[in-house]
Amino acid sequence: MALIIDRKPVTEDRWQWLADDQALPAEGPVVLPLARWLEEADTLAGRETGVQVNGDDDLQQVLALQDRVSLFAVEFPAFTDGRGFSIARLLRRGGFKGEIRAIGDVTRDRLAHLERCGFNALQVPDERYSPDVLQAFDEIGVHYQGGASLARPAYPQS
Repeated sequence: MALIIDRKPVTEDRWQWLADDQALPAEGPVVLPLARWLEEADTLAGRETGVQVNGDDDLQQVLALQDRVSLFAVEFPAFTDGRGFSIARLLRRGGFKGEIRAIGDVTRDRLAHLERCGFNALQVPDERYSPDVLQAFDEIGVHYQGGASLARPAYPQS
C-alpha cells in the first residue's frame, strides 16, 4: 500500500497494524480494530494507539474515543460505501486534530473529496498508485460546499 500523509508520499508507516488474533507488542504505536480496542482499553492506557473503524461500527463509540486515540483508520470496504466520509467529517467537527486515514477501496478520483471531509492520510492500493495521483488534490479549484478546512461554501451568503 502506498501511504500519503498531508499530500506527501511516506515510505515508512510508524504504526503497527494488529488483527484480533495478533499479540500486542511491548512497545510502539498500534492500530487495533474497534472491538479489540474497547476490550483492551485498560491495557492500552498511556500508550499511543489508533483504532480501525468502518460504517458498521457504533458511531457513538467511535466519537467517544476522540480524546483517547491518535489515529482513526476509516475503512472503505467498497466504492459504493460512503459512510467513511461522514465518519471523518463528524470527527473533525467534534474537534479531533489527529490523523484520520482512509484505508480499503481508496481511489484517485476521491482523494480531494476525502481530504475535504477531513482525511489527512490515505492508503492507496499499490495497483492504483503512481506519482501523478498527487495531482488529484488540486484538479478541482472551486467548491460550492464547505469542507473540513473551509466551513463556508464558495458562494456569497446573504
